[in-house]
Amino acid sequence: MAHGVLRKLGARGAIASAIALAFAAPLAAQFKSEGYEFLEAVKESEGDKATEMLSKPGTQIVNTRDITSGDTGLHIAVARSDLLWVRFLLQRGADPNIRNKKGTTPLQMATALGFTDGVAALIKGGASIDIADQTGETPLITAVHARNVGLVRLLLEKGADPDRNDNSGRSARNYMELQAGNDILRQAFADADEKRAAAGTKKDYGPSF
Repeated sequence: MAHGVLRKLGARGAIASAIALAFAAPLAAQFKSEGYEFLEAVKESEGDKATEMLSKPGTQIVNTRDITSGDTGLHIAVARSDLLWVRFLLQRGADPNIRNKKGTTPLQMATALGFTDGVAALIKGGASIDIADQTGETPLITAVHARNVGLVRLLLEKGADPDRNDNSGRSARNYMELQAGNDILRQAFADADEKRAAAGTKKDYGPSF
């Protein structure tokens, strides 16, 4: 009799296991949130799907962060130097100043990659140009270290502070001056200084309110 009871219990356990397996797939699908699906659409460059999701009234998924990396769709687009997607996401309200789990913003990532067009788009979209990482390094300092003259000129033109210090007490200007034989980079700073000086002495005529 005891063996019969055990057989019945075993049968019930098998049925329970079968039921659990039957529901496992649907439940896993449910856990793929709308934010997850959106990030996947960005990763796969599925423009129609992303547009449809972002067009839903009141949606906030544009700034969804990956659970593991903390990357947003904007980080993902910058990482592959995809200017079209960077502009698209910014137009849809992506925050250019969100940090991922490494503390990196899209602008810092774009600067490190030498993605000049992306840097310009992010600044236009509201990125903080002098935002610093954990060491105090600004995008301008990063560009100077890379000797990326075009990017240095762009950042200076957009108002980056050449004299803001990092945690070691050195500024982008200091790092530029430490680089021997880099006359082109030195000229970029000189040009920016001249423009700032001219702007500072510019006089306005007529009444002011």
